[in-house]
Amino acid sequence: MITVIIPTRNEAVNLERLLARLGRSSVEHEIIVVDASDDDSTKQIAEAAGIACLSSAPGRGEQLAAGARESRGDVLFFLHADTAFEDDPLAAIESRLKNDHDLAGGNFALLFDGDRPFDRFTESLCRAVRVLGVYYGDSGIFVRKEVYDRLGGIKPLPIMEDYDFVRRLERHHRTCYITDMQLTTSSRKFQGRSPLAIIFHWIKMHFLYALGSSPERLKRAYYGDT
Repeated sequence: MITVIIPTRNEAVNLERLLARLGRSSVEHEIIVVDASDDDSTKQIAEAAGIACLSSAPGRGEQLAAGARESRGDVLFFLHADTAFEDDPLAAIESRLKNDHDLAGGNFALLFDGDRPFDRFTESLCRAVRVLGVYYGDSGIFVRKEVYDRLGGIKPLPIMEDYDFVRRLERHHRTCYITDMQLTTSSRKFQGRSPLAIIFHWIKMHFLYALGSSPERLKRAYYGDT
């Protein structure tokens, strides 16, 4: 069984759409929503769909870790609420892992829903750095539960929790990159920012991480409180 773990914060509209898409899958799965919203609307959407909804303090790392602790599946699929797809990602995951028992996990090719040239550039960049074993949570990270546990799981970091986990996963295990279907994510993170500012910010965060900066320092740098 695949456990789909969805961290949310004020994502009622996006969550409703995502749950409808996941509901079309014929693959055995459970869904766990881990919510850190300012109100109850997201929780109400989950509960109305019969989905387990955990409450959490804000922080995607803590939310993902909390969902994993409550999971019953032998595969974990971490999925952002603003994700869209045409085909069935659960079927793609099940097929890859059943046909290759040495695969520990992987992720999907990623598209952005914006129409700026920078969106297309970022898609190309994601494909390029995947060769180096670099990818992020918005590309739908999945992993066998036994591997997740053996690696120590996702750390409750305030930022870069996905990069931290992927580095450990790629260092010790073989993964796959699913390109015959794509996940589409929102370009809202790019809105109101110039391409140069976005690239500089990305480089700065990875530089600080490589220096061993504390989680608090990374959080301040990411949210601009420096």
